[in-house]
Amino acid sequence: MLRYVIVKQGESRSFPTDAPENHPLIVGAADHPETHGPRDVLVLIGEHAARGLAKIHDPQPWRAILVELGTECLGVHTGESRGREGSNVLGFARFRLGAAAPTSLVELVRQPGTEPEALAAAREVFEGAGLAVAVCNDFPGRIVDRLIRPYLNAALRRLDERLASADDMDTTLRLGLGYPEGPISLLERTGLAEHCEVTQALHEALGDPAYAPARRAQVAKARRSRG
Repeated sequence: MLRYVIVKQGESRSFPTDAPENHPLIVGAADHPETHGPRDVLVLIGEHAARGLAKIHDPQPWRAILVELGTECLGVHTGESRGREGSNVLGFARFRLGAAAPTSLVELVRQPGTEPEALAAAREVFEGAGLAVAVCNDFPGRIVDRLIRPYLNAALRRLDERLASADDMDTTLRLGLGYPEGPISLLERTGLAEHCEVTQALHEALGDPAYAPARRAQVAKARRSRG
């Protein structure tokens, strides 16, 4: 079985400390990170995970180094060069919508020159802990946020335009398209302010107006800031 060690750098959105019980990924890690073997995998988790990466002068003794990301690109931490960047360092984030609990999906970020052995090792670590893995290239927001945030913004804007009530929009999406939950209900449950923060970051990174935070999300963030 592939051995891996975890080093925590601040609070992790992927594996929060306030979860009811430790995730199998945390439980299955080696007990003593400082005594790692020459071909182990290093998993850096937490909001400051990249600080741990910056302290590693020679990454090659590791089979793979996995760095938890926010919405940013992995290249922010590894550097980029002529579209050939990549090594045994990969990024990851367990998808989580706002204040909701993390899902079982891990978005694994590779670069053009990512080593195949490192990618395979990363898959093995996450899948061995019962997580589903989706591999994506290095873009802000990765897969799910890039797809879902414009949809949620559009729903909020249609509500402002009085296309339909919140209840009617939610019901239409659930019954018409089979969605498990309507967009307005989903945002109210997981946090409009959190949606504003993510969409603002993507809008700044991508410049696409579809990611500009909808008015109601901006209001929610302003109210939270006022306490």
